[in-house]
Amino acid sequence: MDIAGLSTALSTASLQSQVGVAVVSKAMDTNEALGQGLIEMIDAAAMERSVNPQVGANLDIRI
Repeated sequence: MDIAGLSTALSTASLQSQVGVAVVSKAMDTNEALGQGLIEMIDAAAMERSVNPQVGANLDIRI
């Protein structure tokens, strides 16, 4: 058995696992921030609709 090689392989696998967890954590944080922004946009749109209910009621299309 090559103990040094086995140790290096286990260390590399552990590092790759830690990096993967860090990337997923960062992605989750980013998605949470984007979700909060989306909620704020929806709330702002609801406020606009309550003040001006006719906004967005008509759609003008020309071909």
